[in-house]
Order: sequence, then structure tokens, then C-alpha cells
Amino acid sequence: MTALRAARSTDAGKVGAILTEFVATTDWMPQLHSGAEDIAHAGQLITRGWVTVAEVEGDVIGFAACDGEDLDALYVARSQRGQGVGTALLHHLQKERAVLKLWTFQANLAAQNFYLKHGFVEQERTDGANTDEGLPDIRFQWRKGSL
Repeated sequence: MTALRAARSTDAGKVGAILTEFVATTDWMPQLHSGAEDIAHAGQLITRGWVTVAEVEGDVIGFAACDGEDLDALYVARSQRGQGVGTALLHHLQKERAVLKLWTFQANLAAQNFYLKHGFVEQERTDGANTDEGLPDIRFQWRKGSL
């Protein structure tokens, strides 16, 4: 059974590895950071108190990083996708907030479908000029009671 909890500093390695895995297995995503940099970034998010992890039998299998109403990241280990882990993380955040906002890349059709299924509405699109990756993106927003 999947359990959710606040991330601890010792989770940075696994959270960073999930980020690294996503980039390594996504053909349209440029690799801008090393695995060590992903772990350091994960550690910073955890230190800020933004990260909730999903775990099974003590193994971190997904995470969400949220700063107030801004959902900065939601990733699930590749082997665990499609099993409700992302939904559990998102529902946890939705219970605690009236509004959630996020950006996802236009190339990430799976993420777009996931967020639309969970009541998010597209707000705007960009050409990617202001993203580190240079990829066009989409801003989504969810409001409690909007389903």
C-alpha cells in the first residue's frame, strides 16, 4: 500500500534519482543536469519543506513538490506509473489547498491528460523562450469545487 509523508533529508537521493530517470527516459527532454545536480536540487526542495513523498515498504516511488499553490514538481518512478501514485499525491495536495497552479511542457501529453482528468484548466501557453529547457509549455490551474 502506498503511504504519503513529508520528505526527509535522507530522501534526496531517491527523489533526485526519480528526476534523473524521467529525463533519461523522455526523448524530447534535454538533459541539462547531472544526477548529482538532481539530488542537490531535490535536497533544496526538501529543505524548503515543499516535498511530499509516496512510498511502498519504505521505498520512495514518487514525490510532489509544492510551494503554496504552485505545484513545482510531481514525478513517479517509471516502474510505478499508472498505478495511482500520482493521483494519491495530487489528491493529498488538493485536500490542503483551494488553488493549485503548475507548468508542464507541451510535449508532455501524459501530464496534460493527467491534469485535465483531475480538473485542471489550461490558462496559457508559451513558446518556451523563458524556460531553461527552451521547450514550449502550458500553465494549468485547478480550483477547489471546479469539477
